[in-house]
Amino acid sequence: MTGYVTNIEDDTLANQDYRRVLFTGRNTQLVLMTLQPGDEIGLEIHEEHDQFIRVEAGMGEVSLDGEKHTLSDGVAVVIPAGVEHNVVNTADEPLRLYTLYSPPEHPDGTVHRTKADEPPEH
Repeated sequence: MTGYVTNIEDDTLANQDYRRVLFTGRNTQLVLMTLQPGDEIGLEIHEEHDQFIRVEAGMGEVSLDGEKHTLSDGVAVVIPAGVEHNVVNTADEPLRLYTLYSPPEHPDGTVHRTKADEPPEH
């Protein structure tokens, strides 16, 4: 593949899956995520990956090394490798976001319809 072009806002707002990998390059991966009310990613640390998150719809909270920040439409978060983090949907509607991992985090083409579909080692 020579590149990837899409309307990321439309894709993110239409996404019904917990996780959907859209593009995987050698150094970067583009992933859509939708967290249902009360769902969370779960506390995690990416030792080798930087991560960028952009919220397109909904409300939530991100914790970065224990410091909490409010998420809403238009908010962007940069998570350097080694930072303990979690994203929680705190609203009554889906939290829709896209994220970039550098380098890629998930196998190309990954789709998890719900968080329960995620492998236990993640």
